[in-house]
Amino acid sequence: MTAGMHMAAEIAQAPGVFGAGARADHRTNLARLDLRDIRAFYTVARGSSDAAANILSYEFMRETGLAMTSLPPSVFSLGQGVDMQGAAALVISQSGASSDLVMSANGIDARGGKVVAITNQAGSPVEAAALVTLPINAGVERAVPATKTVIGSVATGMAMLAALAPKYATQTQASADTFQSLADARLPQENDLHAAMLGARHIYVIGRDTGFGAAQEVALKLKECCALHAEAYSSSEVLHGPLQLVTNPLLVLMLDTGAPSTQPSMDNTEARFRAAGGTVFRLRPQDVTTGFLSPAAAAALLLYLVYPIILSVALALGHNPDRPATLAKVTRTI
Repeated sequence: MTAGMHMAAEIAQAPGVFGAGARADHRTNLARLDLRDIRAFYTVARGSSDAAANILSYEFMRETGLAMTSLPPSVFSLGQGVDMQGAAALVISQSGASSDLVMSANGIDARGGKVVAITNQAGSPVEAAALVTLPINAGVERAVPATKTVIGSVATGMAMLAALAPKYATQTQASADTFQSLADARLPQENDLHAAMLGARHIYVIGRDTGFGAAQEVALKLKECCALHAEAYSSSEVLHGPLQLVTNPLLVLMLDTGAPSTQPSMDNTEARFRAAGGTVFRLRPQDVTTGFLSPAAAAALLLYLVYPIILSVALALGHNPDRPATLAKVTRTI
């Protein structure tokens, strides 16, 4: 079996997964979830799913005006839980099998919350504990590192938001059209970034708004696929103490969704790191398209564009990203 073949195939499937997921009509399925009854959203997830949840949280807050933040699964798996009256919780899990997420879903339901599960595995334990399940429908994912299901999770969350806030539906449909048209897109900086990663010892991955969730996912993939030390930061937070690390050799990867509100922060961060001697790559959806993308879709597209570079770097470093030495597809946590 050729190393990385599953990951490569699953990355290639991601535009189709995004297009189908974003176009899904969940209005009937979500009829029991009325925004007028909800005072806040929470997300419960681990790893790549938590990065997808972070991407979605900015979009949900922008479109609904309601707070949305991450809730640690340990609140329910190790503790007694918290009051969830008037809240809805998105439990995102590709496998839907992690015991702490199942305990969280059951605990949220018991404490009065409404659980929406986003999973890729029909009949999973998380689905059984949820009020509503929204399937990712990405098909079997064989590589241990999740790719198409991460992008599919973002698309499914966008479709959920379109069902709850109909004015957002037009953005979702347009984003699906743009993303699906980019099946063969590649970043013009791909070769240069590949070479820079091969020589890197430390990498900062920086984003803002939905781009921060994308940065979290890319940093995670660099660790699990390439065994490279990478940290994700918001372009605002990184200018505090973490900026000092640029005095050592540091590769800085900026994931810029192109959202107008984030440009001053991203511009300032890029200028500060370049002035201090950092090697900086700033990647944008505009590098490959002028089509419309919502901020969440732009973040998902950046993942799609960076995943192949991570794959090629992993292979060049002698790793098999399909089967990282210390990892398994389903992570059992408590």
